[in-house]
Amino acid sequence: MTTLANIFHLGIKEFRSLYRDPAMLVLIAFAFSLDIYIAAHSQPETLQNAPIAIVDEDQTPLSMSITDSLYPPYFRKPAMTSQHDADFGMDTGRYSFSLDIPPNFQSDVIAGRQPAVQLNVDATLVSQAYIGAGYLQNIVGGDVGDFVQRYRSVTPLPVGVEPRTLFNPNLIQEWFSAVMELINNITMLSIILTGAALVREREHGTIEHLLVMPLTPFQIMASKVWSMGVVVLLAATFGLEVMVRGVIGVAISGSVLLFLLGVVLTLLATTSMGIFLGTIARSMPQFGLLVILVLLPLEILSGSLTPRESMPTLVQKIMLVAPTTHFVSLAQAILYRGAGVSVVWPQFLAILGIAVLFFAAALIRFRRSIGTMQS
Repeated sequence: MTTLANIFHLGIKEFRSLYRDPAMLVLIAFAFSLDIYIAAHSQPETLQNAPIAIVDEDQTPLSMSITDSLYPPYFRKPAMTSQHDADFGMDTGRYSFSLDIPPNFQSDVIAGRQPAVQLNVDATLVSQAYIGAGYLQNIVGGDVGDFVQRYRSVTPLPVGVEPRTLFNPNLIQEWFSAVMELINNITMLSIILTGAALVREREHGTIEHLLVMPLTPFQIMASKVWSMGVVVLLAATFGLEVMVRGVIGVAISGSVLLFLLGVVLTLLATTSMGIFLGTIARSMPQFGLLVILVLLPLEILSGSLTPRESMPTLVQKIMLVAPTTHFVSLAQAILYRGAGVSVVWPQFLAILGIAVLFFAAALIRFRRSIGTMQS
């Protein structure tokens, strides 16, 4: 009971220290509110209001149908212009795409010829250029196919593909970006808060006060883990319920309580990582550099930005030791696909095992660090 009381009171002390740190409070508030909203609506992987110019040298119902098929939110209203002005607009960055429909385009299509439509793409914006070119190819091909069917019979294909989009039928990018930003911020804040709390103790000299008290390294470390974990858990709950579900309108399919249980297990691992980094760093700038080196691989290679299946096999195997890899997997399964315990129990078990190992390693390092200070 004495040990639990010491851990509890030391955790209350951490709350008070955090309350007197306005920079950290602003970071927490920003990470689980405005940052989630910005990440959800920035949409770097999708086409959004792309400027396009059309040079219609045919002036027929088919060419006008193609023009009418280009509308927001993917494209801005097409600018009808000449070839010279379109080239000049591409050179000056006014247009991202330029579509040139040649003369006699409709008559050639009706006659069964294969006329070419010239598409110029500004590839300085690589993702937009690649996605936009695919969109335009599908739009032009679809309009021409519909037009041809009205004038001559088309042999149907023996096999038809009927795509059915599950879990996100409208392919809304905000649904993915918002949840993944929430997950990344949980990892970031839990590491930063616990590590900064330890470094702050060293810089302010209060760690020596703790060492002369009848406290063990386990009690000191456990108090920082549970207190900062509670802060991140409450902030993550706010971000999920208010920002993700309320403001952005993401449809959560699974159990929020099951997801928060996964958050608790992940926090045990990530807060231990923060303590471990805090024992290595001797100042806050050093801690900041270490956090960058750790956070970037955790966020980029865990599957929150790109699918793990697209990564090299060696990287996939190495990242299995990271708690964020399993956390991203269970979060996507629960929040997107409505998975239950029977589906995500392997991820829970993996996170629990990693968390225990990380906590033990951080405790060993913390004891050695305190032993060095006492000597």
